[in-house]
Amino acid sequence: MLKIGLTGGIGSGKSTVAHIFEVLRIPVYYADVAAKRLMAENEELKASIVEAFGKDAYFNGNLNREYIAGQVFKNDKKLELLNSLVHPATIKDAEAWMQNQKAPYVIKEAALIFESGSDKNLDYVIGVRSPLVLRIQRTIDRDNISADEVRARMAKQMDEELKLRLCHYVIVNDEQEMLIPQVLALHETFLKLQTIS
Repeated sequence: MLKIGLTGGIGSGKSTVAHIFEVLRIPVYYADVAAKRLMAENEELKASIVEAFGKDAYFNGNLNREYIAGQVFKNDKKLELLNSLVHPATIKDAEAWMQNQKAPYVIKEAALIFESGSDKNLDYVIGVRSPLVLRIQRTIDRDNISADEVRARMAKQMDEELKLRLCHYVIVNDEQEMLIPQVLALHETFLKLQTIS
């Protein structure tokens, strides 16, 4: 079974592409959703977060998102610390999830595939490319935040061109090129690659 990463910058449309793969009956692991679940349920991870950020990190047993966001979004060192706790737990969880799948290949959708080092556990990585203006507008619409806030988030991510150069395949999501044919072509490629691996 092939393990395929799916990545791209904020607002690039990773989730939209992932949903098309799901329609093709390809299992998709959403790393961001999993990370939130693990921060809520994984006792070892919870203990590490409390040790790093103090008892206010959780309130009535639930992650205090507002408190954590306030800690990490203006402090790169604290963001790195949080990622150093959450990424290994998510990578381990993704590996366990992949072992339980029966499809010819699986997709791991994650914004930080290269930054977290999880690309080392994947056979191929797909990048999703979108024009900057479109990415900003999508994120404003989705998260109800200002363009300046979107740019601040983008500034914390890996350079988009560098990220896409590291990918084996690139899907263009610019609302001009059709997405479905691009996904179908990759689906056929992965099915062929799986049979010869």
